[in-house]
Amino acid sequence: MGTDSGPPRHPAAGQLSMGLRLTGRQRYFLVRLSWYLLALIAAVTLTFLLPRLGSTSPVDSVLASLNTAGMSAAEVAETRAEFTRAFHLDEPVWRQYLIYLGRTLTGDLGFSAVSYPNRCWEMVSEKLPWSLLLILPTIVLAWILGNILGTLAAYKRGVFDRLLFPLAQFVGSIPFFCFGLLLVFVFYSQLAWVDELGAYSAAVEPSFSLSFAADVAAHYFLPFASIFFIVLGGQAVGMRSLCIYELDTDYVRYAKALGIVERKIVYYVFRNAILPQLTGLALILGTMIGGTLITEIIFSYPGLGTMMLRAITTNDYPLIQAIALLVALIVLALNFAVDLAIGLLDPRIKAGEPIGDRR
Repeated sequence: MGTDSGPPRHPAAGQLSMGLRLTGRQRYFLVRLSWYLLALIAAVTLTFLLPRLGSTSPVDSVLASLNTAGMSAAEVAETRAEFTRAFHLDEPVWRQYLIYLGRTLTGDLGFSAVSYPNRCWEMVSEKLPWSLLLILPTIVLAWILGNILGTLAAYKRGVFDRLLFPLAQFVGSIPFFCFGLLLVFVFYSQLAWVDELGAYSAAVEPSFSLSFAADVAAHYFLPFASIFFIVLGGQAVGMRSLCIYELDTDYVRYAKALGIVERKIVYYVFRNAILPQLTGLALILGTMIGGTLITEIIFSYPGLGTMMLRAITTNDYPLIQAIALLVALIVLALNFAVDLAIGLLDPRIKAGEPIGDRR
C-alpha cells in the first residue's frame, strides 16, 4: 500500500525548475522590463506613423527651403527625385518602417527636411542638455520637498497645515503654461527683473566659465520656478492626504501606546505613504515633461520644446519624429527608474512567490 505521487519527473525537469526560480523582486523587474520594451516598440511605431498622417511631404519642405526660382522644371523634378530617394519615400510604407526601425536602433535618426543635410541627432543633441537641465532637477527637488512638507503638514497640523494646504492646493492646480505666462508678465514685462528671455544673454558667449554659469543661473530661475512650485504643491497635497490616512491606522495608535518616539512614528508613516506617491509620480511624469516642454516655449528656452514647435511650423517631420521619440524615451526611462525604486522599497514585492515554485 502506498500513495501514488504520479509519474517520476525527469532529472532535467528539476534542473530547469531550479534554473527558472526567481525571487519576487526579480520577477517584478523582468515583467516591468518586458512591458517597457513593448512600450518602446509602440513609441517607435507611433513616431513613424503620426507625421505620415499629414499631407505634406518632407521633400516639399526641402524644396521650400531651397531657392528653386532659377531652376528649370527638369532640374526641380530631378531634385525632387533625389530627395525622395534620400528619404526613402519611393519605398513601400512597410519597408520605410523597417529602414526607420533599423536606423533608430543604431542611433541614426535621419536627416532634417528643412536643414538638410544636417542630421536630426546632431541637432537634437544640442538641445537635449538644456531640456534635461530643466526637467531632472525641477521634478526631483519638487517631489522630495513636496513629500516632506506634506508629511509635516499632516503630522503637525495647526497653523502650519492651515497655511500650507490651501496654498499648495491652489498652486498645484494651476496649469504649467498659465503659471509661466504669469511669471513672464510679472517679472519680465512689469518689474523688468529679467532683461531678456532664453537660457542666457545674447551678448554672452557660451563657455565653461563662472560668468557664463552665473548668467545661465539668472535666466534659469523663472522657468525652474514655473515648474517647481506646481509640482511641489501637487505632491504636498497628495502626501498630506496619505499621511493623514496612515496616522489614523492601528499600528500608529499601537506605536504611540508603546511610547515610541515621534520621530520613529513619522518615519514609518512617511515610508508607508511614499509608495503610493511613487506610483502617482509614474502616472504624471508624462504630464510633467509635457508641461516642461511648453514652459521652454514660453521662456524661449533652447530645449526640445522650442525645437519641436519650430519643426511643426516648418513641417520638418524627420525632426518631429526624432524629438517625439527622444521625449518618449525620456518618459519611459524615468518611469522605469520609478518602478525600480518601487521594487526596492516595497517589501510586498520582495516577498512575492518565486517563478517555478508550484508547491
